[in-house]
Amino acid sequence: MSSYKNAIPRRAHKERAQPQARKKFGLLEKHKDYVVRATAFHKKEQALQKLKEKAAFRNPDEFYFKMVKTKTVDGVHRLESQANKYTQEELMLMKTQDIGYILQKVQSEKKKIEKLTAMLHSLDDQPSNRRVYYAEDREEAEELASKASERSNLAASNNLPSSIKRKTATSYRELEARKSRVRDLEKLYMDMAMQKELQKSGRKRKLREEELVNPTSKPVYKWRQERKR
Repeated sequence: MSSYKNAIPRRAHKERAQPQARKKFGLLEKHKDYVVRATAFHKKEQALQKLKEKAAFRNPDEFYFKMVKTKTVDGVHRLESQANKYTQEELMLMKTQDIGYILQKVQSEKKKIEKLTAMLHSLDDQPSNRRVYYAEDREEAEELASKASERSNLAASNNLPSSIKRKTATSYRELEARKSRVRDLEKLYMDMAMQKELQKSGRKRKLREEELVNPTSKPVYKWRQERKR
């Protein structure tokens, strides 16, 4: 029966359009649009009502700890600056702890690099059939040595299964990533050590470019010699 029912032509029901006198207000609002708009309006109205009740029943003598940490500026409460929260000794202690953590991470990464290098060292062994090359200068000798190592690595890798090749390539990428991480950590360690030294007492000044023996992009400081007791 459903097939016959669908075969009968029916009237196409169309949505009612906006009256001609209200065309300037856009499309005619449907009931589902009204429900969404009314729900949002009542939600905001209830939130405002709750805030008004809290303000009306608030105890003016109530104390909370933010009262001593804020100040009123043009009727708005603002937190005080936390710049001088710690003393100089506490800042030095925190700086020392941060430097110690960075140094620990550098040593840990170096140990992992040594393990990876030892594991991959077997692939860098020279083949049994050695060849002798004669170079005229040091640059040519280094170039021949690099080419020979590349050929030996290629020959050794061709004899390995595809799964081992993939694992080896992954290990080499991990090794390079760890070396890059060690370089970044060492740079960070040197910067933090310099900041710690600058926080210490003692007269110091920044050297000018003409005073540097080996010019560098980083600032160089010189401390005044003091008599040790």
